[in-house]
Amino acid sequence: MPSSPFNPEAGPAVRPLRPAVLVLALASALAGANALAAPTFAEVKAAHRISDTVLMDRHGVAIQSIRTDFKVRRAQWVPLREVSPALQRALLLSEDQRFYEHSGVDWSAVGAAAWGNLWNTRTRGASTVTMQLAGLLDAQLAAPRGGRSMVGKVGQVRMAWEIERSWRKDQILEAYLNLVAFRGEVVGIGALAATLFDKYPSGLDAQESAVAAALIRGPNAKPADVAKRACTLMKTQEKTPARADACEGLNSYTWQVLARRPAEPLDRDAQLAPHLARRLVGAAEASPHASGRQSLRTTLDAGIQRHARDTLRRQLAELRYRHVEDGAVIVIDNATGDVLAWVGSSGDLSQAAEVDGVVAPRQAGSTLKPFLYEFAIEKRWLTAASVLDDSPVGLTTAAGLYVPQNYDHDFKGLVSLRTALGSSLNVPAVRSLVIVTPERFAQRLNALGLKLAHNGGHYGYSLALGSPEVTLASLANAYRSLANGGMASALRLQPGDSAAAPRRVMDERASFIVADILADREARVPSFGLDNALSPRYWAAVKTGTSKDMRDNWCVGFSRRYTVGVWVGNASGEPMWDVSGVTGAAPVWRAVMDDLHRQGLDRADMLKPVTVPPGVTATEVRFSTLLEPPRQEWFIAGTEQSLVTPATARASTLMQIASPMDRTVFALDPDIPPQAQKLSLAAVPGTPASWSWHMDGQRLGPATDMQWTMWPGSHRLELRDQAGRVAETVRFEVRGAQLKNSGAGKGLRGAETVRRQR
Repeated sequence: MPSSPFNPEAGPAVRPLRPAVLVLALASALAGANALAAPTFAEVKAAHRISDTVLMDRHGVAIQSIRTDFKVRRAQWVPLREVSPALQRALLLSEDQRFYEHSGVDWSAVGAAAWGNLWNTRTRGASTVTMQLAGLLDAQLAAPRGGRSMVGKVGQVRMAWEIERSWRKDQILEAYLNLVAFRGEVVGIGALAATLFDKYPSGLDAQESAVAAALIRGPNAKPADVAKRACTLMKTQEKTPARADACEGLNSYTWQVLARRPAEPLDRDAQLAPHLARRLVGAAEASPHASGRQSLRTTLDAGIQRHARDTLRRQLAELRYRHVEDGAVIVIDNATGDVLAWVGSSGDLSQAAEVDGVVAPRQAGSTLKPFLYEFAIEKRWLTAASVLDDSPVGLTTAAGLYVPQNYDHDFKGLVSLRTALGSSLNVPAVRSLVIVTPERFAQRLNALGLKLAHNGGHYGYSLALGSPEVTLASLANAYRSLANGGMASALRLQPGDSAAAPRRVMDERASFIVADILADREARVPSFGLDNALSPRYWAAVKTGTSKDMRDNWCVGFSRRYTVGVWVGNASGEPMWDVSGVTGAAPVWRAVMDDLHRQGLDRADMLKPVTVPPGVTATEVRFSTLLEPPRQEWFIAGTEQSLVTPATARASTLMQIASPMDRTVFALDPDIPPQAQKLSLAAVPGTPASWSWHMDGQRLGPATDMQWTMWPGSHRLELRDQAGRVAETVRFEVRGAQLKNSGAGKGLRGAETVRRQR
């Protein structure tokens, strides 16, 4: 008995040659000396190359595919067990009805074809699936445009016999389905099912299978011809006589299917990291060793990546009525620098989904403040208990007067550095930058890998408030340096990347103190209150930031194990509507961080104290002015303070002279008597009455508000304490009436750097 026509495990069934074809067999034997040996099934499968490069996560899970071969469109190799039985049935009915009976050549079909050719009658072709496979494996055996020659046909027959002798029937059918061209550039059942039917091969029904089988006979046929052949196949498969409506609607369905444009990419269930895929594939293609690479292993974790992407999309969906559509997330392993998640955009929620928000430069906002305070603490210019003045201030710059404001347009007065950083107060940060200087701070930010576009002088004092543009990747990695005690190293995107040796950028002790402040929920109370997304149950240090006009919204922070960075905004640069770091990016940061710590952390682990580095001491601090409650504070050894008095507080507020501003130019009005043109001298509130004014080295009197009669020239005003020490100096210029033609007097009434006093 012959093998069942649909038994994939059946072996080759050899039948005796018929006398009518002995001549063909003889010719085949004569040609055998020049025939190539058939490859093995394992070799063919191993040589299969898909048209996409697949990104794999750290565990070998596919997370993204991206088209890299634009000549053909192939998917992953599909095992026969994952191909719909309906398609297998339709294929064999169309191409090789005696597939499980012959040994490579269907001699009955050969005879019928020869007889039809003799009488010029159209008959079914004689090529079996195995013979067609031979042409797919060896280009020399493929049918040319004008048809094969006798020698070519003989070579194809011999290759088919070679295949049948060493391959199983199911292997032949599996290889054929993966190598045959269906339509245009689409090769293989995997690509066909995805592009034309948006399905896996296992899900193709009878109608889809009939269309697919019809395409093999005519890959570039007109839709009407494909539909006609598919209809014939469907009717042939019916066990009962064909119904009149068996192919109803098939013609329009075929038109619809063949009109589809192939979707990108083929496997739509694993499209988690398109932006990183383009980045890595582009780098791989530029490499001299890029040829033939079908997959790239990354450091990403598919579970973390999926959760970060979905969390971002949910948050942005809630913010859509506040004019927010874009965002990005990065998750980093603190110890190794491995990037565990890289979410570049919100996907279809965005009008600029192709823009990679992880590496797009955006204005940093208040996220740079921790590095400013770390620098000042490291240099021992400030401590966490230092008192800074959060009151209005104006700083003279080359562009005019710079007057920073707090986010809530309110001022808190004298506050400690801990409160100033925890509550993200702007004025104390600017006052601290006066000590550090913009140039020194810019150099530190560059050393951390933030790569500022300009030097510190370009940004001026606005550098303290995050005026430079940075990327989310570099900013998050800088925070990772804080988490690692000031040690910086590059991020790793692939396991094969050589890890750069960590280098010290910040002081370990100062980094610890700043991290402790960022983890202090009480320090955030003045600005954020107690109920916010920045206070998880486990230890975590975090900072938010919002750029000018609410164009960028950040939340970056770290736990003992991970650093998470989130950016929310619009890729177009348009401002958001009433969205701050706490309401925009922070909920995403918190949800991602919570998920990272949900597994494997018991309560003891959560509450375990952070290791204190050597050289850091804890001291009980009291503020004599009752400015803040007593507390235990961290200090670098040698900078401890147990009592903060008004004198020590005042010494750390940087600016004591409220008027005049440094480097101001005044012009005398020739129409006003000189004695009537006076300059107001004023110290900031709280300046001791025992301090005094000194003008050009001469004492004017106590440091109270007073009027000074101006005269032309360059002047130096000093504020001195009771011991005669200079607390602050400002320099200004008074121009006489005779200089009005060079830019003084009435002509300067609207200029930025000239102020008239009457």
